[in-house]
Amino acid sequence: MAFSDLQDFVAALERDGDLARVSAPVDPHLEVTGIVQRVLREHGPALLFENPTRGRMPLLINAFGTPRRMARALGVDDLDEIGARLGELLRPELPRGVGGFKDALGKVSQLRAAPPRRVKGAPCQQVVLQGEDIDLVDLLPGVQSWPDDGGVFLNLGLTHTKHPDTGARNLGMYRLQLQDERTVSLHWQIHKDSTSHAAIAERRGERLPVAIGFGCPPAVTYAASAPLPADIDEYLFAGFLQRERVDLVDCVSVPLQVPAAAQVVLEGWVEPGARLPEGPFGDHTGFYTPVEPFPYLRVDTLTMRTDPIYQSIVVGRPPQEDGPMGKATERIFLPLIKLTVPEIVDYDLPEAGVFHNCCIVSIDKRYPKHAQKVMNAIWGAGLLSLSKLIVVVDADCDVHDYAEVAWRAFGNVDYARDVLHSVGPVDHLDHASYEQFYGGKLGVDATRKLPTEGYRREGGWPAECVLDASTLELVGRRWREYGIGR
Repeated sequence: MAFSDLQDFVAALERDGDLARVSAPVDPHLEVTGIVQRVLREHGPALLFENPTRGRMPLLINAFGTPRRMARALGVDDLDEIGARLGELLRPELPRGVGGFKDALGKVSQLRAAPPRRVKGAPCQQVVLQGEDIDLVDLLPGVQSWPDDGGVFLNLGLTHTKHPDTGARNLGMYRLQLQDERTVSLHWQIHKDSTSHAAIAERRGERLPVAIGFGCPPAVTYAASAPLPADIDEYLFAGFLQRERVDLVDCVSVPLQVPAAAQVVLEGWVEPGARLPEGPFGDHTGFYTPVEPFPYLRVDTLTMRTDPIYQSIVVGRPPQEDGPMGKATERIFLPLIKLTVPEIVDYDLPEAGVFHNCCIVSIDKRYPKHAQKVMNAIWGAGLLSLSKLIVVVDADCDVHDYAEVAWRAFGNVDYARDVLHSVGPVDHLDHASYEQFYGGKLGVDATRKLPTEGYRREGGWPAECVLDASTLELVGRRWREYGIGR
């Protein structure tokens, strides 16, 4: 079972020998990043800085920094187990077509995840500060990760809003720039649901209530990053992941609910039309994003535990801690992607492509230009629509073996005929597109070509040269006789 409290997860990592406590004073200004980068390169432990030189609580970082820890946080040995649970849940009636993805998640929610439970007397409200008593600069060990960042960013905060018309909540993960003691900028990208909520409130001339939770239960933190449809409640999905209800508590000063087990919560309002310059920020692309005007939250209330841990993350050029989080999304959502595009066998979103620059897909190819059909389907599938490069290979190709994928993409392609060029939406943070928000797309068909696709060379597509099974068995059986080492 997944951990319903971050502190329980930290204790489990320590028992596993997968947590390092750093008692020496460490500066969250750049020094933390320097330490984290070395630990990440060595696939090292989660880090708990007990005496950061800014802030009044310990700083937890790299908690999700390896696939093993990410799986541990969600209560499984392997992330594919969650995808398998989804797949089994959806049998025998698999909804098809454009609505299949949403329908499937709705079915998951109904069958396995009870609605979140509202409680009173929550740990996250053991301490309540309001108005001028709040000083985020003094209290939180916020990190400045990179030299040219615009200041301290409170990464890994979970932002709660609700639709002004329907009241449906959204839980999202957005970067948060600390502007002063009580002001936090909200980097609400154009494709995000909170952006829609804020736009509706702004058109009405109304302020929007916002609550931000730090150090939430691991399944909740992951669910906030997951590419769920707008009308699927992240807390239902988190309940499915951790196999039990998520406890929520009413906020003190805004009409929202937050996880009862959160470590720290900020509450306040976004005023219509109010903007502040946000950035620059060294983002997961590995480049600084420019300064842009974004809404900001004026914090009226801060609640926290008596012994809180502040959880954050360093993002930047891969590999980083968000890599295993992205891989979790890749594995968990495979069965749901197959609902819309059933010919997909597997897919891989390379971390080096920051999970949206490149999508490698293997398919069960059955007819001419099948690969191009799959490319267009992916470019119409939720946040996969932001993919800039799609490489389609045959079912017998291991999409996670990049050397094998490269061999197919380099050798199986006639670039005059097997490439599809298009234009479409790209990620808000994409720096390569000549215009913000849209740019060029490329699909590469690296599958075996059929005569009906115009491949009419004598003998057809050549067979791959591989050894037969009996020879491989013979060599394996006699290996010790050869005297060639192990």
